[in-house]
Amino acid sequence: MWKIVKTRIGQGHRTADYPNGPSGLPERFRGRPAVSSAPCAQGCAACAESCPTQAISIGDVTGVRLDLGKCLFCTECVAACPEKIISYTTDHRLAARTREELVLTGPEIALARALDEKSRKLFGRSLKLREVCAGSCNGCEAELTALGNVVFDLGRFGVQFVASPRHADGLVITGPVTENMRAALRATYDAMPGPKLVIAVGACAISGGPFAGSPACHDGADSTVPVDLYVPGCPPHPLTILDGILRLLGRLEERSR
Repeated sequence: MWKIVKTRIGQGHRTADYPNGPSGLPERFRGRPAVSSAPCAQGCAACAESCPTQAISIGDVTGVRLDLGKCLFCTECVAACPEKIISYTTDHRLAARTREELVLTGPEIALARALDEKSRKLFGRSLKLREVCAGSCNGCEAELTALGNVVFDLGRFGVQFVASPRHADGLVITGPVTENMRAALRATYDAMPGPKLVIAVGACAISGGPFAGSPACHDGADSTVPVDLYVPGCPPHPLTILDGILRLLGRLEERSR
């Protein structure tokens, strides 16, 4: 017992100062992709051809388009592109309010907008969330679990996970929504009292991820329930999830970068 206490004292203050301080993420962290405005080599589609989820498309007018909702952050596009049109930054801020806002055509991204004033008053100081794994590999669940540890401490913002949808204000969904989980997801959503929020976490919950097009899944949460916040990643970092939730609640005011 004393050894545990001594070790804990030696560790000092462990809770991250975020959002009042720097994120503390290392340089090797693979965050938001950036699409260069430089023109591609004529006829080159190496980045699009290398993408395992078809997250990249090339238009005659728009140039390279990268769909964060499909992106697995695998960097195959970076290795394949001779022009280095796509690169990865260390920016953890990725969440968006609409599916369309996840499509990048340049170095900037539209960050998640806050809820309306009435909703912020309802959820801003106390938000209870119920999580449903709709066929996930459990990578996203591991990051959601980490939100409750001493480093990220989601509870200090008044946000907690609850065991029953009857007690929940919001629904967090992971996984591509498999056929076997679709009815359970819908039943959970229907059991929640209104008004309620839905947060899709991870590429699978947004677009189906690598399972998109399979007859065994429904390619994301918005095939079954309305979604209020999309948090891309495979899996998203705990700070990415936290950042999206705080922006939704109006606790962070930056709109874009």
